[in-house]
Amino acid sequence: MPRFYFDVREGASFLSDDEGQEFDSLDAAEREAAEAAADIGRDRLPKGDAREVTVEVRNEHRQRVLTATVSLEIQRVEPPPQLPRA
Repeated sequence: MPRFYFDVREGASFLSDDEGQEFDSLDAAEREAAEAAADIGRDRLPKGDAREVTVEVRNEHRQRVLTATVSLEIQRVEPPPQLPRA
């Protein structure tokens, strides 16, 4: 079974996966990367720790084969809308 490595980038932070995990296919590794990016993003993005989370997947030859990125963009309306007068 092929082994895949999941490196994580959050803003300026980078965490390299030295152990990896075995998956049946690249499609299965892609689903895992998407879920991992979404889980990390759900926890960190609303807190303002980072605005983008990327999971970079490498194959057993340590070659990058895909990336999964989750980002959060907030745009406030300026000036804020005024409440209608009664």
